[in-house]
Amino acid sequence: MSAAPSVATSIGPRLGSADRPIVMAFMPSAETAHITASGKAIAASLEKATGLQWAVRVPDSYGDVVDGLCSGRIDVAWLDALDHVLAQQENCAELLLATERYDQDHKLSATTTSQIFVRGDSGLRTIADLKGKRSAFGDPLSLSATLFPMLKVKQETGQDPRSFFSSTVFTSGPADTVLAVYQGSVDAGASFVDARTLVEKRFPDIMQRTTVIATAGPIPNDTVSIRRSFPADLRGRIQKALLDYATSDAGTTALKSLYGIDGLAKADPKSYDSVLEAVKAAGLRISDLQKDAAATATPAPTPSASAAP
Repeated sequence: MSAAPSVATSIGPRLGSADRPIVMAFMPSAETAHITASGKAIAASLEKATGLQWAVRVPDSYGDVVDGLCSGRIDVAWLDALDHVLAQQENCAELLLATERYDQDHKLSATTTSQIFVRGDSGLRTIADLKGKRSAFGDPLSLSATLFPMLKVKQETGQDPRSFFSSTVFTSGPADTVLAVYQGSVDAGASFVDARTLVEKRFPDIMQRTTVIATAGPIPNDTVSIRRSFPADLRGRIQKALLDYATSDAGTTALKSLYGIDGLAKADPKSYDSVLEAVKAAGLRISDLQKDAAATATPAPTPSASAAP
């Protein structure tokens, strides 16, 4: 075990000591015990690799994670891309690593793609054809199911996606969006690629009855974010330890169990600027999202092409 460097806060015990462990937070979910167990496995590996003491937290809400980064109560956080951007806009967090998942070509990627699809017999072939039509999106704050598809509409048509359609519904999940299009309740839907497989067993002709007319992205994956004021000399050590862990057998298993993560990689912080564009295209304001973060349902990490969110 390597010796921990002597890093101390201005007042109080040394960061990374038993009296002041590095606090690593994970996004809350319905399976808190499962997330905590995976988090502790990651923390145990980091302790061996860095010689620092770690503590694992699973706060009650996404807003609590962002607040924790801003207040200094949380040092490292595994965030979805939107909450990373919110924390970054508050000058509370910076990008440490991006998560990777296998894409449809079975290549590791730090981004994903969403799709806009219609019924194959609808005669609709382009986004412009959707003017005045009925649409279905997912969670209003989902990058793949709402925000990036809306950004695509604005980029393609120059029009406000909130008034472009005759009506817009927000479904409870990608399977419901797919079924709404398949059954004709709406004319077009948006989801991650390819959410249609979620209902393929029940509706074997789903791929033949529906057609993808556009894709949106690249959408940056969720992150490992670090408190902005975190000591610079420790960041590189932690980053390397996580990258090494991600390629180990134990790390591969723990990360997959955690959030369906297949790898970790360094990434350009500017690659998350597109999230801000998507938020603005949907008519949302960062200040409102920051204010309501603790009370607003926030999407889970961006799913892989082969897994439901």
